[in-house]
Amino acid sequence: MKKGALVISLDFELVWGLFDHITIQDKVTYFDNTLIVIPRLLDIFEKNNIHVTWATVGMLFNENWEEWYANHPTLLPTYENQKLDPYGYGEQHSKTGLDRFFFAPQLIKAIQSVKGQEIGSHTYSHYYCLEKGQTQAQFDADLQQAVSIANKFSIKMESLVFPRNQFNESYLEVCQKNQIKTVRTNPNVWYWDANIPDTIFTKLTRTGDAYLPLGKKSYKADSIISSVVVGQAASRFLRPQHSQILLNTARVHRIKNEIILAAKNGEVYHLWWHPHNFGIDPEGALKALLDIIQVFQYCRQTYGMESLTMRELAAPYLTHS
Repeated sequence: MKKGALVISLDFELVWGLFDHITIQDKVTYFDNTLIVIPRLLDIFEKNNIHVTWATVGMLFNENWEEWYANHPTLLPTYENQKLDPYGYGEQHSKTGLDRFFFAPQLIKAIQSVKGQEIGSHTYSHYYCLEKGQTQAQFDADLQQAVSIANKFSIKMESLVFPRNQFNESYLEVCQKNQIKTVRTNPNVWYWDANIPDTIFTKLTRTGDAYLPLGKKSYKADSIISSVVVGQAASRFLRPQHSQILLNTARVHRIKNEIILAAKNGEVYHLWWHPHNFGIDPEGALKALLDIIQVFQYCRQTYGMESLTMRELAAPYLTHS
């Protein structure tokens, strides 16, 4: 039996992933907490030898607004829903004095410096691949810019996470063209299908999935898709801290049991979240993470479970790894 694997991927985006849902001035403490917690996450990962893929929005690589303007792709997304336009949002908020929530080159360098951390792509502009109005050519231009700015940091991006989990199979050839080797796909259940309407019922079901036994989450590594690029399904979203202690306990208990099951069966368990999810209750969130890691360490010692980045999991299935 093959060894099980814990894969962790983080959608690192700061304000670029949330701007259409928030008023930034109301989220100053939230994002400042996030900036403080990221180095603490890196310290935990380093001390516990946890490998992690940081799927990073390309705009975060910029030093300032001047560089941001200079690095616009050749084609910009033409979303029908203008609230999703990051370029218009950036122009409107470039004088807020909150640049630390828009650019994070020093944090990216800190991630680079820690063993076992992979910096992958979350596209350049947090690009929405299933939204009406945008085109494949625009996605290609966006991804080219993401790869280009990462190259300036001597980063070769090979893993990608589609923003808002808008997995678009027809865009995989564009990923391949831009040297992306592997992508995170959605769990193989109907309520994670990005192609169906995001109704209240689907949202409630996804929330309930964090606390109730709604199906098996781990899978055999051999089942990952390897046609154009290697696709690896997410297993579980580590939801933000809840004000109810019982719900927090149930959420973490589910994850720990799923990791143990994956380890026993020699399967992959792919856990993901956004670093900003830890901005709500940093101390509680870090404690929950340490509880999860403690169970993983038990599985590592008992069953030989491995900690792998997305790139490391995909490597055996690549022609040129």
